Amino acid sequence: MKTSQRAQSVPASMTIAVTARAKELKAQGVDVVGFGAGEPDFDTPEYIKDAAIAAIKSGKTKYTAASGIPELRQAIADKFKRDNNLDYTAEQVIVNVGGKHSVYEAMQAVLDPGDEVILPTPYWVTYPECVKLADSALKVVETDKANEYKMTPDQLKAAITEKTAMVIINSPSNPGGFTYTPDELRALAKVLEGTNIYVMSDEIYERLIYGDTKFISFAALSEDAYNRTITLNGLSKAFSMTGWRLGYTAGPLNVIKAMGRLQSHMTSNPVTFAQHAAVTAFGPESDQAIETMRVQFEKRAKVMADRLNRIEGIECAAPTGAFYCFPDVSAHFGRSINGTKLSNSMDFSQALLEQANVAVVPGVAFGCDNNVRLSFACSLEQINKGLDRLEQWLK
Repeated sequence: MKTSQRAQSVPASMTIAVTARAKELKAQGVDVVGFGAGEPDFDTPEYIKDAAIAAIKSGKTKYTAASGIPELRQAIADKFKRDNNLDYTAEQVIVNVGGKHSVYEAMQAVLDPGDEVILPTPYWVTYPECVKLADSALKVVETDKANEYKMTPDQLKAAITEKTAMVIINSPSNPGGFTYTPDELRALAKVLEGTNIYVMSDEIYERLIYGDTKFISFAALSEDAYNRTITLNGLSKAFSMTGWRLGYTAGPLNVIKAMGRLQSHMTSNPVTFAQHAAVTAFGPESDQAIETMRVQFEKRAKVMADRLNRIEGIECAAPTGAFYCFPDVSAHFGRSINGTKLSNSMDFSQALLEQANVAVVPGVAFGCDNNVRLSFACSLEQINKGLDRLEQWLK
């Protein structure tokens, strides 16, 4: 019996595959240093866990409205006003089953077959697959390290055609932690004025920024930007709630209503008691919990980037957000190490894992085959241990 062409066209997530292989080696007793995980190594804060337990015990275990409980949608609208200077009503907010679901559903709500989606490299692995599943075409814009891997207004303008329906902006970004400045975003927004192009702005790492980096929501740039932006966020990263599967989307009312209709058939509502815990997560205790984690990530970001740049043949732009480094390792392509020729990021990553027991994600998964992704969502001890192994392996 066959499977659909749609299913066959979508590969498994390479980030999940790397993590699975690292876990397999660990289960065999191998001491693996894992830089592949896209989740914080901190536990969910106790006050959020307590709220979930209380919700279960009080019977918050039944269906809710497909788009989420009113209290949570209002809490998210309040968050947008407080943190992002964005006026969204609760009706303009939908709670999704994780960030990936937000991406998929937003595309399903606005894209038609034949539409084009502009996506700058490096990109999160799920974006292109969701474009495929919407039966739309991908227009990849190649960025480079000279511009800190960020799309320029000229590149955006050149990529737009009469078929362009959406531009994807992810800042701070996965895989590189690169963050657009407010002025850079304003310049991109200017290019889009007078068009009917949506911006899907994925802002899930907004609370994890470093140094003097300034974050601004794309929708907050102007009235025009507000009217065209679908803003995505979630609780996975800043609240360390990856397994709770709670993402959320805000934007034009017609888009959010369309997503709600889709969601009513796809998943019904997100987990009920998790939603009630999320209301508590947006309370006053959150700032201190997030800041404690952010400070640790900032320390790790500096250590990892500095150490990578001291390794011969590796160049790494310092991350300004998220919890990833995305070094260029292409100077080592063409070499043979322990009998394995390194021709691309996949060769590099596989050999590093099997020979030095260090797990990284090949950059080809993110549209940049010269690079690899390392997550610093692990202890400083593990970071130094893994980079010691990487440096020794390359020697």
